[in-house]
Amino acid sequence: MESGVEKTMPDSRNPKANPLAVLREEFDNWAMLFDPESGNTFGLNPVGVFIWKHLDGLHTTEEILKELRKKYENIPEKAEDHLKDFIQTLIKQGLAGHETQKT
Repeated sequence: MESGVEKTMPDSRNPKANPLAVLREEFDNWAMLFDPESGNTFGLNPVGVFIWKHLDGLHTTEEILKELRKKYENIPEKAEDHLKDFIQTLIKQGLAGHETQKT
């Protein structure tokens, strides 16, 4: 991850979860995401958990969307916009950043 948190997500770089953030999965596939730096906790639904687990710096946003479509039925037409908004929110909260472009 690059130093500092960027506030935008160019498509040419891969999103990566902040390694300090802690994901605690519950029995019902929901999870709590804890940011030890701020002390904030966020609830994630099963789709959010799925996305979080793909923020490894190896997947592009487009690849994550493709995996979502494989796993879930009835993906809305605006799923790509929702995915990008979710990742942008994580970035703004300091919970994600970027890896360099895949070669």
